Amino acid sequence: MIVTRWQAPVLPTQEQINLIFAAEGLNPQEEILMPHTKIADHRHPFDEVRLVVTGDLLMNISGNQILLRAGDRIDIPANTRHSKSASGNQPCICVVAQKPS
Repeated sequence: MIVTRWQAPVLPTQEQINLIFAAEGLNPQEEILMPHTKIADHRHPFDEVRLVVTGDLLMNISGNQILLRAGDRIDIPANTRHSKSASGNQPCICVVAQKPS
């Protein structure tokens, strides 16, 4: 798992994030999690790339909790157990893509 925190003072827009993913050869998809929505532990047979557009996302990666905020990116290797929940009182919007492992 790799977490990349956005360092610039201005956050990227969803369009800019889509362009970043496309430049990496990824097919970006929007995912919206309403406040306090929880997605239980699961795994994928592919790497998952996720970048938070707005809101807060609490990820549990194999027992390690990580809070992601707008601009933060996480790359989750294939077959890694993980769960997630929208933290806070606003929806969490993410751009997500599958990456061949």
